[in-house]
Amino acid sequence: MKTLIKVLVAFGILAGLGYAAYGPVQRYFEEASRPKWRTQSVVFGEIVQAVNSTGKVEPVKRVSVGASVSGPISQLFVDYNSKVTEGQLMARIDPRLYDSSVSRDKAVFRTREAEVARADAMLLQALADERRGSQLQKNQQDLISEAELDQFKFMRMTREAELLVAKTNVEQAKAQLENSEANLAFTEILAPCDGVVIERKIDIGQTLAAQFQTPEMFVVAPDMESRMHIYASVDEADIGLISKAQTDGQVVRFTVDAYPDELFDQGKIVQVRLSSTEEQNVITYPVIVETPNTDQKLLPGMTASLSFQINKREGVLKVPNSALRFYPPKERVHPDDRYILDGVEDQKQAVADTARMMSADEKSEASKAKNDRFVWVSDGKFLRAKKVRSGVSDNRYTELVQGDLSDGEELVVGEKPKQ
Repeated sequence: MKTLIKVLVAFGILAGLGYAAYGPVQRYFEEASRPKWRTQSVVFGEIVQAVNSTGKVEPVKRVSVGASVSGPISQLFVDYNSKVTEGQLMARIDPRLYDSSVSRDKAVFRTREAEVARADAMLLQALADERRGSQLQKNQQDLISEAELDQFKFMRMTREAELLVAKTNVEQAKAQLENSEANLAFTEILAPCDGVVIERKIDIGQTLAAQFQTPEMFVVAPDMESRMHIYASVDEADIGLISKAQTDGQVVRFTVDAYPDELFDQGKIVQVRLSSTEEQNVITYPVIVETPNTDQKLLPGMTASLSFQINKREGVLKVPNSALRFYPPKERVHPDDRYILDGVEDQKQAVADTARMMSADEKSEASKAKNDRFVWVSDGKFLRAKKVRSGVSDNRYTELVQGDLSDGEELVVGEKPKQ
């Protein structure tokens, strides 16, 4: 009997202990099974919206230096990277043939001038003969006939014509001489402007043939020590933003591989060209960015990674982009907010399927509607939704235009993996 009583007492004690421990154990397992959320905070500060692209660094201007005359290169006075000033001698084509042409044409010119002098003298003689014949006829009418007077007259006219031809020949010889002198001058290749030689395409002894096409001898880049251009290609979806940034005078920041740790932040958009390019059904437009180059770090041909600043907001609440993209499992959401998730995937697919069938007005409204989003906060066992309206965005945060959020508030961005 006593043994039975002891057993019952022990059983009662164990039952009491089990009952007392049931609540904490239940709470422990509930806590262990409750999901752990990854969160990020709403922050206050500055946000910059940008469009990224790549481009090629080039001089603002490339001046091609060619030759107007043919012949072998006899001398070179500049090389790659040489600094030149306007009018500086860069190269010389062998001038011997052109020197001889000038000497020949000078002789021809002097001959033509002598012919003018002879024709002028003969004209003076014809005038004197005509004048004496007229005087004799006045004094003695029967001494000289009318036929002889006509001969004097026509001889004078002939001499006048000969003088005119001689003068014309002088002009022709002078023009030929000037042409030869110009060709001789063209054997000296002069710099057309101040700049730096970035290409040299000739060597001493090389023969130029300029009869059919002007040969390119040098390429000179003016102003390369003060400024450079970057030729970027921007997708058609972003070209409207780029045009607005140009109008607003927004800055362009970029880096180059040669100086990966240095940020160049004084670029400005100088031109959005209308000549589009299509490649694999992608339309791009050339955008020209100008940047200072006083330290001469930027060289022709460098590849630049650009960020076109589109909008800038200061002193605003910023929502993490990952919080805007997060959609929780339906069972983790408070029953009052589960309707938000109903048919989310179906709606996305429906929008994708009907996007091509939308009118322009419908597409515009649909684009505006994308700014109305939901973010999620932890409320004990479940998540609760908060509706927000977004603004400009960068790669990490989006501007909060409207919504019941505060600085430092934690937003759910995902679920932590179970340990």
